[in-house]
Amino acid sequence: MRRICAVTVAARFPVSTTMLRRLAFANILANVLIVVTGGAVRLTASGLGCPTWPRCTDASYTATPEMGLHGAIEFGNRLLTFAVGIVALAVVVAVLLHRPRRGLLPLAVAVLLGIPAQAVIGGITVLTKLNPWVVGLHFLASMIVIALAYVLWRRIAEPDGPTVPVVPGPLRTLAVITTVVCVAVLVVGTWVTGSGPHAGDGGAARNGLDPEQISQIHADGVFLLIGLSVALVFAFRAVGAAGPARAALVLVGVEAGQGVIGYVQYFTNLPALLVGAHMLGSCLVLLATLAVLRSTRERQPAVTPTPSATTSRDTTTEPSAAVPA
Repeated sequence: MRRICAVTVAARFPVSTTMLRRLAFANILANVLIVVTGGAVRLTASGLGCPTWPRCTDASYTATPEMGLHGAIEFGNRLLTFAVGIVALAVVVAVLLHRPRRGLLPLAVAVLLGIPAQAVIGGITVLTKLNPWVVGLHFLASMIVIALAYVLWRRIAEPDGPTVPVVPGPLRTLAVITTVVCVAVLVVGTWVTGSGPHAGDGGAARNGLDPEQISQIHADGVFLLIGLSVALVFAFRAVGAAGPARAALVLVGVEAGQGVIGYVQYFTNLPALLVGAHMLGSCLVLLATLAVLRSTRERQPAVTPTPSATTSRDTTTEPSAAVPA
């Protein structure tokens, strides 16, 4: 009965593929935005603007005028989490009303569940007085949700058939290695941030790592990532894979911009505005890397089986049983 009702509702209020893709793209933008605003909370030293969680104070769920600008910034970021959740919920509803669903629902639900999970991790960061390792985990959780939202967006436009590679196996492996290195760079980047001056609050602890040494390790990882990405550009062009080559070239461009921001912020004592831009760049590097990985294969249209000619055999040609005289 529930299935019949769902089908009836979907038939009366259909959601087109174009509308679903737009909502899914908004889902990506919303989750990138929450990363940027979360960075703004830390960069303005407003991480403990609401000193407890889930309340903003022991007596109020909202910021009070006495808490000043820091309280307003932290509470505003918490409110934005609800807006991001509404967008994710809208995507789930749109998937339910879309036909065919083609396995989209698990991805949409995963993104939706990622929002409260991020909120809980964010609450833990407050309760642990901005422990740098938990703060880093909060950022990485956002990266996972962004990745899921991106995969959902790409999957909507794909047909229903099997996936086939469009580049040789070794180049597909190289793209996977590049993705792994990208993830490692993001992880080490959180360690760099945890050792630096932007703790989110004047009294927050640092992770104890040497800022110069961990920054050098991070830079080495970035150089490796850029080298792999450049290699992908030339390798894809060598085998005539135009689409993957374009995706890899975009990745190199995004990495170059992110690298420039990283070096400038390092040599200018980490100004807050550039650190925020670097956080946005991290999201863009992840998305560009995923685009390269996805470009190495494509999904074929589903093949509808046709009745075999042998199954439509003419039974009138079969010999009939002898009839006794």
